[in-house]
Amino acid sequence: MLGLTAASAAVLAGCAKDAPQDTWQPKGENAQKIHDLQWPVFLVAGIVGVIVMVAVGYAVVRFRDKGQPMPEQSHGKPALEIALTILPALILVGVGIPTVSTIFDLADTSDTECIVNVTGQQWWWEYDYPAQEGCGGISDPIVTSGQLVIPANTNVLLRLTSRDVIHSFWIPALNGKKDTVPGRVHTLRMQANQPGIYAGQCTEFCGLSHANMKMEAVALNPDDFQTWVANQLESYVAPEAGSQAALGEAAFTANCAYCHQVNGLSSTAPDGTVTPVLANPDQFVVSGSAPNLTHLMTRNTFAGATWDLLTDECRDRVWNASPEEFGALYLQGVTAECLNAVDLREWIRNAPAKKPMYASDAQKANSGGKVRGMPALGLNETQIDQIIAYLLERN
Repeated sequence: MLGLTAASAAVLAGCAKDAPQDTWQPKGENAQKIHDLQWPVFLVAGIVGVIVMVAVGYAVVRFRDKGQPMPEQSHGKPALEIALTILPALILVGVGIPTVSTIFDLADTSDTECIVNVTGQQWWWEYDYPAQEGCGGISDPIVTSGQLVIPANTNVLLRLTSRDVIHSFWIPALNGKKDTVPGRVHTLRMQANQPGIYAGQCTEFCGLSHANMKMEAVALNPDDFQTWVANQLESYVAPEAGSQAALGEAAFTANCAYCHQVNGLSSTAPDGTVTPVLANPDQFVVSGSAPNLTHLMTRNTFAGATWDLLTDECRDRVWNASPEEFGALYLQGVTAECLNAVDLREWIRNAPAKKPMYASDAQKANSGGKVRGMPALGLNETQIDQIIAYLLERN
């Protein structure tokens, strides 16, 4: 009885009204197609399950061994055998035809209006928006991570791949799962009915921190999406000389820029020569890539969307905003007042302590001198303060 109660509680917990990854609350056309299919299939499966359990229970009770003669056998009764063959076949046909039809509908990407390249790696997602006429027009490429930002009521084509192992991209409220496989590109159509944030999760075991590989899709109305695009393409502005942020820029360049790109960041040599600072994560990271931190504070999350950049209060304000108010709140980005400095400081101080990278010392030794994920950089508290001040100016 205790086990049954626990199982029931677990099932009911998964049906919570505010569950962020509830497949029973579709928020987009593609998810609605899945929802329209799963309801009747679930109902038919439930009815068949009840009939089977009742039949088994009846047989167990009615024909339990009491020393009675062997009951009459049904073998050799053609009518019963034919019926028990045809009925399951009809059920399978009734389920199979709409299932195949839905699969073909979901695979159709001919009506997409916007393109985003999605790359999975241990343990975060990169989103690359190529220059295109779609999405209302994007003049230059945009590279971001953690949060996929799309225009609402727009069919978006996601082109998915991976840099290391197989991952699986899934935002339940917007569409089904799609694997990302190294060396291959899989397509997925994504569409959200209204502005808001929709949570997702990698659903293919991909290593030690698989459970920490999350993602969020952010849908904005077309005007707000164009504002977001303009924000991402804003030119780099160096911090004011002598400020905390300027010291943070120097600390970032010396410690973080080997792997993390910030577009427009440059260094000045003693002779006055200005050189762009370009990240080379392929030399240091197993997957060959690290999140682009340009305009980091326009996002709500960091470290593979595992932690929020916003405090709980500010996060709830954005997540619970009405569709009409959501865009303006999201576009405010992360301010000093709303920054979740506790988790961000812990991450910069010792990332592996928050997000395990290696299952053993032997695995670490066999990585060829490259790191899997972000290493502990050994920064002191002053340097961490300076880097956070610098990142806040990247809003």
